[in-house]
Amino acid sequence: MFSSGHMIMTPRKVLALSPAHRMSEEEEEFSPSVLGTKEHWDAVYSRELKTFEDYGDEGEVWFGEGSVTRVVKWLNAQKLPLSSAVVDIGTGNGKLLVQLVADFLGSFAPAEQYDVALDKGTFDAISLDPAGAKDKCLQYVQALRRVIRPDGIFIITSCNWTRDQLLQHFGNEFEVTDDLPTPTFSFGGRSGRTVTALVFRRRSCS
Repeated sequence: MFSSGHMIMTPRKVLALSPAHRMSEEEEEFSPSVLGTKEHWDAVYSRELKTFEDYGDEGEVWFGEGSVTRVVKWLNAQKLPLSSAVVDIGTGNGKLLVQLVADFLGSFAPAEQYDVALDKGTFDAISLDPAGAKDKCLQYVQALRRVIRPDGIFIITSCNWTRDQLLQHFGNEFEVTDDLPTPTFSFGGRSGRTVTALVFRRRSCS
């Protein structure tokens, strides 16, 4: 079920992919952080793997269990064909994929393009990369356009970006089709969200 370097799961052909991306000129830039480096995440998941091997602990669910449940629930409601090809960008410890494929078995066959792409925190991490986050943001969008079929689905969960900011990133190539409900908070008479979860569809003419 797992392979070195990539995570390959087997229901609707699921493949883990490492991407890159860019931030638009109008958007807020984040201060560079170790959280945006490959070395940091390699170390994090090496520790998680060792903990799993020693104690059976599957590791942290980034953004909480609800972030997994809302994406899986939305996908199940779409009644996508079991032959649909799904790519999980970044993957992390694979908790989302494990939940997505829990009830399915099958054989993996590589796909040049995918019906569904999932991102839960990868775009956030890349936006903190000290080595050229803007250029990598552009690369991310370009790569995403290449790997998703026209009219294919892109679901992103972010704790760094608002809905409007994500539209600035992806709006030229993708259109929003759904805004998944996430927890809200109020402070000083204003309300907001700690997490944004959007469903995009790749424009057929892009």
